Amino acid sequence: MGIGEESTVRMRRAKSVTQVEGVSQKENRIRAVQPDKPIHKQRDSLLSSSSGYTNYRGVLNLCIVLLVLSNARVALENIIKYGILIDPVQWFTVFLNKPTESPSILILLGLTVVPLLSLGIEKLLSKGRLNEQIGFVLIVALLTAEVLLPPLVVYLTDCHAVAASFVLGFVSIVFLKLISYHMVNYWCREKRVPAEKTRRRSVSSDRGRPRGTDVGNGTISSTLVHYPDNLNLKDAYYFLFAPTLCYELNFPRTARIRKRFLVKRLLEMLFLSQLILCLVQQWIVPTINNSLKPLQEMDYSRMLERLLKLAVPNHFIWLIFFYWFFHSSLNAVAEILRFGDRYFYNDWWNAESVQYFWQNWNIPVHKWCVRHLYIPLLNFGFTKPQAAAAVFFVSAFFHEYLVSVPLKMFRIWAFLGMVGQLPYSKFVGKYLHNQYGNMAVWISLIIGQPLCILMYYHDYYVINYQNVEAAQ
Repeated sequence: MGIGEESTVRMRRAKSVTQVEGVSQKENRIRAVQPDKPIHKQRDSLLSSSSGYTNYRGVLNLCIVLLVLSNARVALENIIKYGILIDPVQWFTVFLNKPTESPSILILLGLTVVPLLSLGIEKLLSKGRLNEQIGFVLIVALLTAEVLLPPLVVYLTDCHAVAASFVLGFVSIVFLKLISYHMVNYWCREKRVPAEKTRRRSVSSDRGRPRGTDVGNGTISSTLVHYPDNLNLKDAYYFLFAPTLCYELNFPRTARIRKRFLVKRLLEMLFLSQLILCLVQQWIVPTINNSLKPLQEMDYSRMLERLLKLAVPNHFIWLIFFYWFFHSSLNAVAEILRFGDRYFYNDWWNAESVQYFWQNWNIPVHKWCVRHLYIPLLNFGFTKPQAAAAVFFVSAFFHEYLVSVPLKMFRIWAFLGMVGQLPYSKFVGKYLHNQYGNMAVWISLIIGQPLCILMYYHDYYVINYQNVEAAQ
């Protein structure tokens, strides 16, 4: 064939997928009527990802049975080795032993007074008796004292470490609530409208008259509250006890208290709290005590064995605590207060990234962080990564606050554990996806917590016992 001569060779086109499928179906129909009675057809094994099979319920049940049997063996071995260590009244002795002299009880009583001061400041601001600059200074001073004075009391008294940890948890909750309370009232002052002629009570304290009801003269009146009608004791203390960190002038309310639902949640709270106590006493404490010698000798193989032995019961207790707090306790409080928004958690167990877990396992804190920290930082000109990093640092501070202060020693293991989530989340998001990302999240939850426990226990022993033994 010469140059410039038109080619007569025609390229054969490949058949389309639909044509191939049509041919295959035609062949199958022909094979089905052949005398050899064919029984084979083209298909993948069920465990192949291309098979499209997804029903692994039996495998999940097998894993559950194996988990129960293996932990039952460990529990039996624990009882044979240590005997029964369970003391069901220990929860109460920690808090109620001489309650009038207990620092933890006194701190809790002091927390109930703080909303009064916040309410007083907001009333003065609403009436114009305080300018915004002085009000801001007073609010900052109040919040600083609220979050710093309780640790000072813990350090100067013999407050029990467990009681101190619980009490400082409530201190942190009140601190976040007060920030939300003052910020929301500031937003209302910025967009203040003339007060209505008829003052209305806050929906937070209203006993349930539905919105838009007949007031007796044929007219319809809304029960929605407007600023500054929300500045009253009932509204402030309703928010103090409500299962949310974000303040609103009008919370959604349920029509009634469901007594059967409430009794179920209260029974769950009682049973699960005792179960957590039993598991800590019988399982966690002996394991931690047996970890001291490997930690002192820096025997890495035995330290790893102790870490893995502690990981399973610690994570089991964490899961029970999650259900006890976020489902049983918060729902019980919400039912008593007829608080309508019960969205306390999302499907964090399906998290395929660390970010998804932190955004969905604790919805009240996540909402607070977005509303009162992340978005304000963006409005101030911070970038999204910078604002997200700030949220992690604040969360890391409170994790350290809840651990170091009760133990009366300053360490940064919890802080570093939280900050370390930033590079770990980037690694998981970049290289691990779908079920592999979900496995990576579970590994960080199962291994990270017991590692911090062992590190704090080692330092606590060195500070409080090893030096004393050396002096003797």
